[in-house]
Amino acid sequence: GRKEGRKEGRKEGRKEEGQVNLHVFEDWCGASIEQLRRNLHFPLYPHTRTTLKKLAVSPKWRNYGLRIFGYLHPYKEGMFQFAIGADDNAEFWLSQGKNISELQLMASVGKVINHILSVFLFHVQHTSANKYYFEILHKQDHKGTDHVEVAWRLDNPEAKFTIIDSEFLSLYVDETLLKMDEVGHIPQTPATRANQMLPSQDALEHPADMLKADPRDTIYALPLLRKSHVRRIFPECQYKPSYVVNGFKLQRYQGLSFVRLSFVYPNDYTRLTHMESLNKCIYQESELYLNRFGFSKYMQMDPPEDESKIQGMYLYVRFRTDSSHQATQKKEHVTMVAEENEEEEEAEENDYDLFAAPPLFYDPVVNWKQTFKASNLDFQALRSDRIDLKCNTSGNLPLQEKEASMVVQVFLKKLNQKTKGAPISRRFQLERIVNVEKRQDYLRGSRYFLELELLEQGKRRVRFSEYVYARGWHGGSSREEETNMKELAWGHRRHLMTSKDEPVLCWPLSFLWNPRAVVHFIVPVKNQARWVKQFIVDMEELFRITKDPYFNVIIVDYSSDDMNIEKALKQSSLRSYQYLRLSGNFERSKGLQAGIDKVKDSHSIIFLCDLHIHFPAEIVDSVRKHCVEGKMAFAPIVMRLKCGATPQQPDGYWEINGFGLLGIYKSDLVRIGGMNTQEFRDKWGGEDWELLDRIFQAGLEVERLYIRNFFHHYHSRRGMWNRRVLHI
Repeated sequence: GRKEGRKEGRKEGRKEEGQVNLHVFEDWCGASIEQLRRNLHFPLYPHTRTTLKKLAVSPKWRNYGLRIFGYLHPYKEGMFQFAIGADDNAEFWLSQGKNISELQLMASVGKVINHILSVFLFHVQHTSANKYYFEILHKQDHKGTDHVEVAWRLDNPEAKFTIIDSEFLSLYVDETLLKMDEVGHIPQTPATRANQMLPSQDALEHPADMLKADPRDTIYALPLLRKSHVRRIFPECQYKPSYVVNGFKLQRYQGLSFVRLSFVYPNDYTRLTHMESLNKCIYQESELYLNRFGFSKYMQMDPPEDESKIQGMYLYVRFRTDSSHQATQKKEHVTMVAEENEEEEEAEENDYDLFAAPPLFYDPVVNWKQTFKASNLDFQALRSDRIDLKCNTSGNLPLQEKEASMVVQVFLKKLNQKTKGAPISRRFQLERIVNVEKRQDYLRGSRYFLELELLEQGKRRVRFSEYVYARGWHGGSSREEETNMKELAWGHRRHLMTSKDEPVLCWPLSFLWNPRAVVHFIVPVKNQARWVKQFIVDMEELFRITKDPYFNVIIVDYSSDDMNIEKALKQSSLRSYQYLRLSGNFERSKGLQAGIDKVKDSHSIIFLCDLHIHFPAEIVDSVRKHCVEGKMAFAPIVMRLKCGATPQQPDGYWEINGFGLLGIYKSDLVRIGGMNTQEFRDKWGGEDWELLDRIFQAGLEVERLYIRNFFHHYHSRRGMWNRRVLHI
């Protein structure tokens, strides 16, 4: 029957026969097909595009997804039974013919029970084409024996299931000569789209606080109130913070100890509360202590209403304790006797069973009426502005509302006063405080970055985004609640440098950010087609949303052979880009320096970037605001997503140690010597800390902030520039 069907319906020798397309998506955790569909690169940009000669595959690997697709050629007309089996989750889709639009889900296994077989019927009609488009989706996690297979048989009880072999298969498309960025041929079908039978959106809502909407996310869209309109409300003043290192020779990687965090108001929800079950570092107690005692030391139990109850409870507890102790001693004695006379008791066991008393158990008494006292607890108040390399869930330091409001009120008071030659009284009204950032200087006073949404003459909304300096001011009141919290956690300590006076504000001299500075995103790459394509798409989306004309993309390509990057840039909608091709082995520092040299304007900003980043819309504006030429560089903290996590479901941790994502003016970068291309050639790691040393030695500040919705996509080192495949 098989030979006859093959002679009638197939012609031998064609290249596409005897195999089907296989696309592999590696480095992706989870066990469900829906998790595979959430993969950033699915279905167009797999890690591997190859072929398969039979519908049974077991790569002996972990954390991957497969998409197998092509044509099925039945060996005769009639009713067929198909069966699919897999570890974890698999789906089998089949069309009524070669048209992919008719694709239907025929079977799914593994959503509830692994290693099961699903059987279904399908009627095969004899047609001239005699081929049926099909897809298999398979998701494998890190456990079990990975496998997926599809078998068939005629609808006959005596027939046996057999794996569908090469003689009944053919390719959907030959991908041999296609580069990885050529994806027009890859079918997008009902199988690749999200399942319509999913739970409601509310059921899938992720607990990450950072997903909440925040006006910071869109503040860039408001027209900027120029400082020239308000410069006369404050005088200029010298700004030389005491923590700046200038001319002092640092030891290797010592610059890390000079990094300080800024305080932020209002809450920006960068604290990863949904990850604190795995890292409770924000409570500044050992994991062992928290697991054993919890927060009991912060709770003071209320006494019972009268002394008689106290006495009665004491006697009862004492009685229970003594009884329990005696019972324990008795139990230990019985156990010892039982061990010594085991054989005798076994012989007499049946006699005693009839008369033995039931065992006596004591249940603890629960006092449902017990109440307690507690003070306001703010564990954030225990944090300092020093970077904690062991705490990767804490987020930005919170600035007290009272302090932020006091600074804003002083600014508004001055803004609404009449100034000579410029009657601006009541011209601007405060709509809301969008963002206040405080850089603390214990000796000389604090610097504040104010971002306010103002209403101009009751009509137009504008934003004020500028730095002000409160010389000699350390944050207003002593913040009694914060002091009490610290004493509760650490004991009584002396508190210095507090002031109850309102701040006297001034403009910090020469500390200005340029809203029109061009930001150059520099990325060195080699054979990372799927990530390069995604990066270009993200940059296109960034330009589409912001309409910001002042940013440029520079891709430094170490002769990639998996895609034509220059062609992809030309075909993109990017307004400004540059392409530079280098030869030889991949060297990140050298590639970054080549991109830096490509920038001619020394008064523009260099953003040393990574390829695997998800950018929030406000990233360009944020880089500009926190880079001040000759004064300050910007090292934003990115959230590193866990395997299987997405920006919509952001499980992961803040990358505290990394300073590879860095914004700095080119003039400052040239002044400190650029990238260290001699020492960091073929090794990756440490070049960011070494650069940080030289930034501090040059007298620059480094702003370090956790950025909302700023993610590093998960990827392994497998297949990267400095790794080889081990053949076993």
